[in-house]
Amino acid sequence: MGTHLQGSLFDQTDELTLRSLDGLRRTTLGAGAWIDLLPGWLGGADALFAHLAAEVPWQAERRRMYEQVVDVPRLLAHYRAGERLPHPVLDEAREALSAHYAAELGEPFTTAGLCYYRDGRDSVAWHGDRTGRGAREDTMVAILSVGAPRDLLLRPVGGGDTLRRPLGHGDLIVMGGSCQRTWEHAVPKMSRAAGPRVSVQFRPRGVR
Repeated sequence: MGTHLQGSLFDQTDELTLRSLDGLRRTTLGAGAWIDLLPGWLGGADALFAHLAAEVPWQAERRRMYEQVVDVPRLLAHYRAGERLPHPVLDEAREALSAHYAAELGEPFTTAGLCYYRDGRDSVAWHGDRTGRGAREDTMVAILSVGAPRDLLLRPVGGGDTLRRPLGHGDLIVMGGSCQRTWEHAVPKMSRAAGPRVSVQFRPRGVR
């Protein structure tokens, strides 16, 4: 599987280093939803991308949509609570997020889902993480992106203005409050060439 990645001019090191979360900046979305953003949280993110692309046991899935079964347009991997993550820096990241949001979230991040967007044809449609507790409770989903930037779009459920946040090369976004119930997010397909990207989604127990 191809993993050609155009490196970031701002990430010219193989040393994996998590920066302070004190630089997170919050945007209030309304209806109790918010996002926190920290560009370049992980230094050396391109090296982590190369490791994950090569070492994670990626799975291609098929799902029923309407009247047919189709390929999921990205590769997937999931790590349950207690399972070893595919690189120690991801354990460190999960622990740092759990500590930072302890008072607000009231519980740790426990699971990790990974998505591998191989090129601009890979995508994820509009959705909220509403399988499980996210359908009825405020929660958080933290996403660390490594590899080439791809746009994450957010919009209110039922329609409205769309927010666009390009994420890659170690960027962090945290969706919190009612975001999974009252907003949707997506990674759209791209008509122009796009490099590969891996997103790592940290979630509390019972949120998918």
